Amino acid sequence: MRLVQKWGCAGRMRGRMAKLLQSGDIADLFLTHLPIAVAIFDCEMRYLACSRRWLQDYGIQDQCIVGKSHYEIFPEIDGRIRETHRRVLGGESLCCDAEAFKRQDGSIDWVEWDMVPWHGPAGEVAGAILFTRLVNDLVHMRREAMTLQTELNLLIDSARQYAISMFDPDGKVVLWNKGAERLYGWSEAETLGRHISFFFENRSSDEEQVRAWLQMALVSGPVVERSWRKKKDGTSFFGEINISRIDAAAGGLIGYSCVVRDITKEYDQLRRIEASEAQLRAILDTVPDAMMTINENGIVQSFSNAAQNLFGYKKDEVIGKNVSMLMDDHDAQRHDEYLKRYLETGQRHIIGNMRCVTGKRKDGTLFPHELYIGEAVSQGSRIFTGFLRDLTARREAEAKLQELQSELIHISRVSAIGTMATALAHELNQPLTAIANYVQSTAILLAPYEDEAITLARSAMDEAAREALRAGAIVRRLREFVARGDLERVIVHPYDLVSQASALGAVGSKARGVLCDIDVPASLPCVLVDRVQIQQVLLNLLRNALEAIDDSGRIVISGQVMGDMVHIAMVDNGPGIAPDLEADLFEPFVTSKATGMGIGLAISRTIVEAHGGRLWYERADGGGAAFYMTLPIAETGDA
Repeated sequence: MRLVQKWGCAGRMRGRMAKLLQSGDIADLFLTHLPIAVAIFDCEMRYLACSRRWLQDYGIQDQCIVGKSHYEIFPEIDGRIRETHRRVLGGESLCCDAEAFKRQDGSIDWVEWDMVPWHGPAGEVAGAILFTRLVNDLVHMRREAMTLQTELNLLIDSARQYAISMFDPDGKVVLWNKGAERLYGWSEAETLGRHISFFFENRSSDEEQVRAWLQMALVSGPVVERSWRKKKDGTSFFGEINISRIDAAAGGLIGYSCVVRDITKEYDQLRRIEASEAQLRAILDTVPDAMMTINENGIVQSFSNAAQNLFGYKKDEVIGKNVSMLMDDHDAQRHDEYLKRYLETGQRHIIGNMRCVTGKRKDGTLFPHELYIGEAVSQGSRIFTGFLRDLTARREAEAKLQELQSELIHISRVSAIGTMATALAHELNQPLTAIANYVQSTAILLAPYEDEAITLARSAMDEAAREALRAGAIVRRLREFVARGDLERVIVHPYDLVSQASALGAVGSKARGVLCDIDVPASLPCVLVDRVQIQQVLLNLLRNALEAIDDSGRIVISGQVMGDMVHIAMVDNGPGIAPDLEADLFEPFVTSKATGMGIGLAISRTIVEAHGGRLWYERADGGGAAFYMTLPIAETGDA
């Protein structure tokens, strides 16, 4: 409101001014306490009176200015201001909200002023009244406000990565920054007055959702959402939207602010990461080995499908709990202590190494499994990944293999006993026959003599002869019984014979470091043999080789066709056979072992020859032992 409006217009002062000035007391009281600066001039701009505030505002308290020219007191008044004075003295009323007035000392005051003419008794312009108010602080505040507004506008427009807009309470655009123009493609002129739902991909279906967001922002506070937004060119982007209500200083809703950030790249990257994670989970779920992860406190973070099948727990029953629930009591009691010690010292005992441990299923049963633990750091925290492989089937297979090996060894011993019996029958038959002949001959020589003692001796001789003959008959029957054993011939590939015998005979050889190479081509023809007996031969040869070589030894088993026979060779790099034993190597009871019986090779040769093949020994290149055997190829009619 202008000053002249505060203190009345010049018309109301007309006719009263002379009386007011003539009343000295009232005039002094009025001018002393008037809250604004006011000065009364005659037509020559000489001071007739002024308020105390005038003197204070312009620093002239110590001067007597009544009767002096305004231009004498303020010589710095320029021609522009003098022209304003002339206009007022000409009858105009003028005003200004804020005008700069440069002082003689170079300082500038900002002045708000109203200047009106006053009239004499006859209605003529008798002078002018000037109301002023120094508004330096107000101007500075306005300037600061303008500066802040400008800076705010610049800040808003410079946020080109963010679309900043403002909507009225009905959701219509009232502000649209440069970032919004860049992101959406519409200029501020094109968007002012549009509803916020216009900028969504599906306006009709999204409008209700947008109104719900505005209501949430109005009632519950800021709303953060993510959705697809459309651009002017018809394309879309995935944006993060922040909507907040804006209230006036005195209260009451002004509208809503909306800040939108384009996160399409982040969204696409997140989708790729999620797809990769889904693919990784699918791969891990199809891996037969169980997998789980725990944090540095031993709490399970993930639990694969294979782990669920292995332990019998559902994923939700394990995640968030200590992994010790999956261990036997011995490991469960010490696990947290082991983990704490590693985190404190960094010394690895288990991590990075494969070890066999015992797990506990949901039903309480224990089972053996291999465990490999890996370590990774994610977001400053350690994650431990465990891969587990159930050893139950392997242990059962190993036990079955040991059982089969024991059974085959038993069969070998029984066969050895049979062969030994044959050898014994062969060796004992002739001495028994000779004994019987000698006893009978002695009885015949004593026949002519009738002496009682001779008669008793002859009778004993006859009895001894009968027993010797009976013993010979027993040995012959034993030999015939062993010799009559029929072969159960089947068609089998040489590789199957060799690999199965190797699996039985080489148990523990890998642990010693012994290498057993099998070079039996799949192209070899099948042979017609008794599988058990030929495997017994191969097993006997393989065990002899394993006993002869050291931990760094090597055994090579190879096969090839030679005529109508399959030729199998077993060569080792051991010390070989002593030269004095080579000639009788396949004879019974010939051995270089301190505890051996010396019948294994004899039995093996008997078995091979019973199949129509041969078994022999040669010194290998480099001093090792080389055993060779041939087996008949199965003909088409054998099938």
